[in-house]
Amino acid sequence: MPSEKKNIPLWHINVVMKFRKEYKVRSIAGENVVIMQGKYGSDVTRVISLNETSLLLWNELQGEEFDLGTVVKILLENYEVDEATATKDAESWIAKLKECNLVVDGD
Repeated sequence: MPSEKKNIPLWHINVVMKFRKEYKVRSIAGENVVIMQGKYGSDVTRVISLNETSLLLWNELQGEEFDLGTVVKILLENYEVDEATATKDAESWIAKLKECNLVVDGD
């Protein structure tokens, strides 16, 4: 019986990424939201809200290149979770960043 091929997301093979420069986090009406700066922000059609964990990760990684392992490490250092849970949560967070086009591949 042939083995099943799984679709492995890019971040599973240590792809380095970074946040897009045009996005910044601002606190608006008690919510932490991602906004576009300058000329990029003239056509905003949605608001991306960050929960406490997402904000922690954003602040820790802003201006830095990072991969799945970096995100997992931050989660393990700041929350009482096991590595499997941290990895699952990091994968979900990175998938959402990519879906919202908030990251680009690193150098």
